Amino acid sequence: MSAKNTRTRLSPGQAAQALAEIIRNARLIWRLLWDSRVSPWPKLLIPGAVLYVLSPIDFLPDLFLGLGQLDDLAIFLLALKLFVELCPKDIVRQHQDDLRSYPGEYHVVVEGEGPAQTNESVSYIDAPYRVMERPDGDEVQPEKRNSHAPDS
Repeated sequence: MSAKNTRTRLSPGQAAQALAEIIRNARLIWRLLWDSRVSPWPKLLIPGAVLYVLSPIDFLPDLFLGLGQLDDLAIFLLALKLFVELCPKDIVRQHQDDLRSYPGEYHVVVEGEGPAQTNESVSYIDAPYRVMERPDGDEVQPEKRNSHAPDS
């Protein structure tokens, strides 16, 4: 009897959500690093983690293929997480809100879900517009067309 492969794969939607989360966190960390309101002490975690990864001194030597790189990755990810945790919560929240409000931000739409299936009611469309003026300074009024009258 052969053992079945019980490995689960991410669906394309789950993979896209995971990638979007990684990008969102990277952008948050980048913004926090350059924010002057964040103390320099937490900011030292990031270069410290990079130095640890580049350093020949490790908890697990890099001689063990895979394990040596895993401790480097774990230390680096822990430093990133700790950096965000040590930053003031209100500043982190402000940057997260700003990142969510960027125009053109995308989200993953799962098949079968949409505005009709959610509790949100869409009552308007927020879109840019412009008022056009004629050379004489008068505003252009939209044309009213009678669908039954022939165009002249």
